Amino acid sequence: MSKEYEYRNKKPDSRLADLVESFWMLRLPTDHDKEIVVLPDGRIDLFFTISATQTFHITLSGLETHADQVTLEAGTLMFAISFKLLATEYILENTVSNILDYAKYLPDDYWGFEEADLDDFDLFCSKAEARLLTLLPSEIDPRKQKLFENIYSSDGALTVQELSEKAFWSSRQINRYFNKQFGISLKSYCNILRFRASFHHIREGKLFPSENFTDQSHFIREVKKLSGVSPKELSKNKNDRFIQFSFSDPE
Repeated sequence: MSKEYEYRNKKPDSRLADLVESFWMLRLPTDHDKEIVVLPDGRIDLFFTISATQTFHITLSGLETHADQVTLEAGTLMFAISFKLLATEYILENTVSNILDYAKYLPDDYWGFEEADLDDFDLFCSKAEARLLTLLPSEIDPRKQKLFENIYSSDGALTVQELSEKAFWSSRQINRYFNKQFGISLKSYCNILRFRASFHHIREGKLFPSENFTDQSHFIREVKKLSGVSPKELSKNKNDRFIQFSFSDPE
């Protein structure tokens, strides 16, 4: 766990497990801005943020397909809800293909949240959870539910054909759905999940995970493509600049 950030991560109510990955908070208590690199992690994030120079605002971030360098302002406090992809259709009731590698501002009173809700992370989680439970759909398309169960449980390691067969849904229809709903192909999304799943190996200094990659060159190529650096440089995480890499496991 990085000493530069105050960070907490909490799992949602089990009833939300298909749609919500986690609630989390990040605070940068230093008196100076920090340059960070945001890595693709396969999540859709709803951010509630305040900083020394910016008033309270709410943003929705689409999927990231490459590393993005940004400046985190001194004193930034950020609470977030990290969604699984099904939530875009069944909770947010919208596509996110138009915000691929991008984020958009939402109304400052979205879902009834306000700046005071960032005073207490546990209370924020309770409020968010209560709100999300009211938005739960009565049913989810079983093909989509099965598809995402296998995508997440395999950390993106299954092929498109294998996923298609398990969900009883043609790969052509799946890719049409992915591109329309999320802005990328199923294979590209699986590559992101596989990359993210390699973080714990890399953090432990295992720069050649045997699982889910064909060989070492394939592993290095995929890590460079999505992080912009080699696995060795990523493992060093100099100055904690690769922000997701600095995070601990959920509580």
